[in-house]
Amino acid sequence: MSVLSRLRVEPGHAANLAKRDAGARLGLDRSRALDADLAELRALQDRLWAERRHSLLMILQGTDAAGKDSTIRHVFTGLNPHGCRVEDFAQPSSTELAHDYLWRVHAKCPSHGQIGIWNRSHYEDVIAVRVHRLEPAAVWRRRYRHIREFERMLADEGTAIVKILLHMSRAEQARRLQKRIADPTKRWKFTPEDVDDRRRFDDIEVAYEQAITKTSTAWAPWYVVPADHRWVRNAAITQLLLKTLRDLRPEYPKAVVDLSQIEIV
Repeated sequence: MSVLSRLRVEPGHAANLAKRDAGARLGLDRSRALDADLAELRALQDRLWAERRHSLLMILQGTDAAGKDSTIRHVFTGLNPHGCRVEDFAQPSSTELAHDYLWRVHAKCPSHGQIGIWNRSHYEDVIAVRVHRLEPAAVWRRRYRHIREFERMLADEGTAIVKILLHMSRAEQARRLQKRIADPTKRWKFTPEDVDDRRRFDDIEVAYEQAITKTSTAWAPWYVVPADHRWVRNAAITQLLLKTLRDLRPEYPKAVVDLSQIEIV
């Protein structure tokens, strides 16, 4: 079984987060340099940007300290910023709350040629909303269907969707949060809400289990990436992005004029 097939949650199957090892190394070799993979990733992005036929949307979800920001820094270093757009979805504003919950995310979808990276996403509307009891169960339960159909529309219109849960153990989260408190350069990241969410760790896992099981589809599959080891996380996500872009087969467009007849003087 390939690395990526081990990470994928097949449509119609349970996510089985409790049985997935957050500290797994996936048989990957830490000494193997990622330079070649990153170089190919940059080349594929360049062709995607030039062709402007498809887009790629990578959704990153995970508990506090799972490494969403770090993943973005490591995996997307060196990509053309013109064709790469990072969106960070914080708590919705009053204007956003006055619309349907998908309104703010739809406006941030990548255009053709772009790679969009979402640090959290519309999945907070079935995770945070559920865990913090911001809406009754009847509301967040029907959103699974909304999300499946919303993502189907994006896929039909040319967006390849890759959804990643950074799967971190409770013990590793405790270590990272404590390190964050101890490091003066990282204390700004810590908030009282982190302590509250830490107490809700099991509830958040249950919410992810159901959300992933309900919304992993053929057109927008979920991948559960073990995140206790940063190098495993980075290597696995790089391979996942490479496969997705290879499957799109972007090509440089042909010249619109006969270049043999043009002379630069």
